[in-house]
Amino acid sequence: MATALLIVIPIVFALAAITVFASARRRTSDASGNVTGTLTGETKASDSSSTGLAVPDASAEARERADETRSGASGVAKRPSSEAAVYTPAEYEEIQVSRRQFFNRAIIQTMGISVGTFGIAAIAFLFAKSSGGFGGKIDAGISLPDLQAYWDSTKQPYYVPSARTYLQPYPKADVPKAKKINEYALVVPGMEQGVVGLYQKCVHLGCRVPWCQTSQWFECPCHGSKYSRVGEKRGGPAPRGLDHWVVTVSGSKIGIDTSGTAVTGPPIGTDTTGQGAEGPPCV
Repeated sequence: MATALLIVIPIVFALAAITVFASARRRTSDASGNVTGTLTGETKASDSSSTGLAVPDASAEARERADETRSGASGVAKRPSSEAAVYTPAEYEEIQVSRRQFFNRAIIQTMGISVGTFGIAAIAFLFAKSSGGFGGKIDAGISLPDLQAYWDSTKQPYYVPSARTYLQPYPKADVPKAKKINEYALVVPGMEQGVVGLYQKCVHLGCRVPWCQTSQWFECPCHGSKYSRVGEKRGGPAPRGLDHWVVTVSGSKIGIDTSGTAVTGPPIGTDTTGQGAEGPPCV
């Protein structure tokens, strides 16, 4: 998603710049505020027909009247060449922006503001910082002693909704076996503290995997995948064990790091704790 936006944003800016430039070229106006353009062939022909060439059979009087008519139509009074030109200030209406110019400029400015706002929002989205919810570092909201007491009294995982994670006990005596599994490399420090963080999503097709109290396993109701107490695969179509999040213990405070992608679960056949089903299955 981020890569696609990095490609799309420059394209949008380039198209907007081309549109603004093309609009400005089309809207070039003369001093009177009228949009200028090229003359048509008909207009050129009409101008050529009125160049003031004398008609062969026209009288001198007729030609003089025609000259006077053209002089009056042009609105330019002839003055002797020795007479100095007098500066006449332009009328207020002549130097104001026409309605067409106003709307053209307003459209271009609105387009520029819109594209700029979109670009800023897109960049902010790409480099957004997590506010502490899923996708960042999350406080589990329970101390390690209280967590241990919860496990002992309920015999079920402690669920952290904001992290979409089950916190489960991991036997410290089995940590040496876990260290031999490459996929456990990042989560071994948490195991040494006696805790693992299991992502709630089934690695088969993504269903949320509930806890089965009777078997003391995680059992997916969608297609029957089963996982041990620490997330190692026990049955069904799942291609591996449950994925993990890195769990940190600082003093008695427990943190779950859900930034980035989850740590890939252990491969099929991994059995570091040797836990079998402790009762009837739920699925």
